[in-house]
Amino acid sequence: MRVREMHPLCCITLETPEIGDKSPEPTLLRTGSAVVYSGSDINAGGSDVGGVAGILYKWTNYHKGWRSRWFTLRNGILSYSKNRRPDHLAGDDIRLIGKLPDSNPSRRKHGKSAGIVHLKVSSFRESRSDNRRFYIFTATKSLHLRTHSKKERAAWIEALISTRNLFQLRPLNDNLNLLQNDVSISTERLKNRLLEEGIGEGLVQDCEKIMLSEFSEIKGQLKGLCEERSNLLDALRQLEAANIEGEASGVHDGEFQLMKQFSSLGRGKYSEYSTTESSDDIEKQELDEASDEEEANYLDANECFSEHHTSGGSVVGDNMENNTIDASAQAQVLRRTKLPDPVEKEKGVSLWAMIKDNVGKDLTRVCLPVYFNEPISSLQKCFEDLEYSYLLDRAYEHGKSGNSLLRILNVAAFAVSGYASTEGRNCKPFNPLLGETYEADFPEKGIRFFSEKVSHHPTLIACHCEGRGWKFWADSNLKSKFWGRSIQVDPVGTLTLEFDDGEIFQWSKVTTSIYNLILGKIYCDHHGTMHIRGNRQYSCKLKYKEPSIIERNPHQVHGFVEDVSGKKVATLFGKWNESMYYINGEWASKPKDSSVLSLLWTRNNPPPNLTRYNLSSFAITLNELTPGLKEMLPPTDSRLRPDQRHLENGEYDKANAEKLRLETRQRMSRKLQENGWKPRWFHREGEDGTFRYMGGYWEARETATWDGCPNIFGEIDQDLLNSFEGS
Repeated sequence: MRVREMHPLCCITLETPEIGDKSPEPTLLRTGSAVVYSGSDINAGGSDVGGVAGILYKWTNYHKGWRSRWFTLRNGILSYSKNRRPDHLAGDDIRLIGKLPDSNPSRRKHGKSAGIVHLKVSSFRESRSDNRRFYIFTATKSLHLRTHSKKERAAWIEALISTRNLFQLRPLNDNLNLLQNDVSISTERLKNRLLEEGIGEGLVQDCEKIMLSEFSEIKGQLKGLCEERSNLLDALRQLEAANIEGEASGVHDGEFQLMKQFSSLGRGKYSEYSTTESSDDIEKQELDEASDEEEANYLDANECFSEHHTSGGSVVGDNMENNTIDASAQAQVLRRTKLPDPVEKEKGVSLWAMIKDNVGKDLTRVCLPVYFNEPISSLQKCFEDLEYSYLLDRAYEHGKSGNSLLRILNVAAFAVSGYASTEGRNCKPFNPLLGETYEADFPEKGIRFFSEKVSHHPTLIACHCEGRGWKFWADSNLKSKFWGRSIQVDPVGTLTLEFDDGEIFQWSKVTTSIYNLILGKIYCDHHGTMHIRGNRQYSCKLKYKEPSIIERNPHQVHGFVEDVSGKKVATLFGKWNESMYYINGEWASKPKDSSVLSLLWTRNNPPPNLTRYNLSSFAITLNELTPGLKEMLPPTDSRLRPDQRHLENGEYDKANAEKLRLETRQRMSRKLQENGWKPRWFHREGEDGTFRYMGGYWEARETATWDGCPNIFGEIDQDLLNSFEGS
């Protein structure tokens, strides 16, 4: 009898030959640097099992970007480390992909592996947008990898496929069936044979007892081996979590819950395959959150991915799903949850003195102390409007499936959601310097944003954002007036949203007013009519109700979706600081039965530790600067602005001094503009057209080449300042 068992780590099928079996043992044949199996138990095709090694660039995190790592693929295990100069290639059976790393002895390091990946519980795919990138996914993490060339990527993918073909998994059920069924043995034939030979009945019974005893012991050992193998499979998954690279931020709590689910599934419905099958949708969502790929086409090590789709969101309308972020994607970029503790105690200012000197003036030209500012700039404020970008992702999917009505409803909800963070925000953002920029790369949201101040007089800010299946751009100018008891801000400019299928929506923002500057509680409100115009079937009109003394239900938004004939096909209700709902057809007022309404959007909960700035959890992350990010930014980025940084740290005296210095420098901007200064990253379409992003920023960021980006926050040359003041 030949007993087959599976090696617990490498999935190599071993055969224990019966006594007297003359079958040849599997042997290894070496051909150059490749090793292949031969003998009676070999996969057809002669796959390379020796292993491969080489340098790959691994995406580490938001701040450190791509970092080179030494990768080795052998025996179904992919390991990697920070060692850039291995002393050897672990024998002649390792094939090198690409060039050897620097052989400078001074750079040799001897460190342990930064991480390992077991292909047994992993899957991988190529990037469709970059011919040098590919991805490897496990239950606890994702590796985003990049090679030097397309040829090298093809070699790595070929090696992964060869390894997958060689170390095929057998279902755990094959072994568990032995335990689930009552395995028995019959001694009847043996007893008859012994009696035929004339052996006494007593001796035959003794032999039978010995045989049954031995069989019972073997059965117990087999059961123990199967249980040990099951535990080892679980240990592999735990090992993945324990070996997450130190430069990442650690394992998110949600991942441990995910790992527990995978471990329990290993003994459940899908048995051993559950880790790969159940993680299909999770890995696909993580890929979408972490990159801007078109679709997920996996090369699975087990070739048994299921096609079921799950969602972490709530169903809205016609199976509308909330695009929530997977826990494993969140772990890639851990962002702060609170502002730094202030260094100094904040000092108040005389409101009466400020009011007397600035009544009727344009606030963009008034030099206010930092007491009136919040620690973000207007460039960052533009990005804050994209906090609920998942609405645009959802709109894209609805339009892609042919539901144009739900697309514009989600676009309308997105247009309203940008005001949610303004409640309780009574401080003004910093006015950017001419040429100041801001970038935001949020792979967990699937978006990449960039903005620049393109004009000083009038003040114009241009921005551009790319998401999954859509692009968003705008240039805006704020005209503000100070009326003693209130401030009125009138936005000027058009916001444009274009989906990949060519559908475009455009709208402008409504008026914002801040009340009770002298007496009472300061608050802001938004009022006016917002027209969302589409180039196809639908458009939308939203009315933001103006506050009044008798209004008991403030912040109301009411609107309609109209088709090309002017027929109202859907009605929207809600509040800009809470949520938005819709109902099909025309409704003059909100139905009393709220169950007939379908939820489009609801506001995120505020952070637990609010400061006087009342920043949302999303806004708290916008000015975050940790070691590693600073070196990647251009000298014009808002995060490097000193007065804003001092205010965030609670260094108010330094913040006021820096603000005064930078506003002195700002006086040069008008002359620079008159002398032909041009924006670095945006260009204007026509004489009075919209500013559009020219491209090139993210490419320059890859190489840290910031030509044409001066240090606008540096010290001012006094001779240059005198020349401007004298002109």
